[in-house]
Amino acid sequence: MKKVIFCSLILAAIVSVMVFCGGFSDMGGTDDVTSAYLRVHIRADSNEPAAQEVKYLVRDEVVKFLTPAVAASKTKAEAMEAVGARLRDIERVAKSVLEKNGFSYGAKASLRREQFPTRVYEGVTLEAGVYDALILELGTGKGDNWWCVVYPPLCFTSGSAGVVYKSKIMEIIRDFFEQ
Repeated sequence: MKKVIFCSLILAAIVSVMVFCGGFSDMGGTDDVTSAYLRVHIRADSNEPAAQEVKYLVRDEVVKFLTPAVAASKTKAEAMEAVGARLRDIERVAKSVLEKNGFSYGAKASLRREQFPTRVYEGVTLEAGVYDALILELGTGKGDNWWCVVYPPLCFTSGSAGVVYKSKIMEIIRDFFEQ
């Protein structure tokens, strides 16, 4: 019973924050919800195993590079500004990783709005809709992608041991159920 009450309180808190922050301002569709997020998609050149492997190496370095700037952002607008000001540096980081691993194709970073399908990350569901996103295309960008959320910082948080991919809400809920 305590777990049901706890989960209900967490859900009520999340809904309250969304209402008071304008997340459900007109309840007219997913655009209100999608506008709260800044996503990141790193798209591999192809689905060949080597292209998929290097995508994750690029991800690690780009996340390491961006985390200090994005973690300091207090609003989505600040996060977008931080990412937008670093697009050429993001490309440089990606190209460096690609070259170190024997890939001659480049990388192109952009900040834009795109349609995305429904996705789930560590228990957080992002509904299908149009989102602002950092898109990093490696080579042709035709392969499978890695994605996460830059703001609110679902996977861009700083930790003492380097970059940590986590959801604080999910950690709280997991800790409660483990008691």
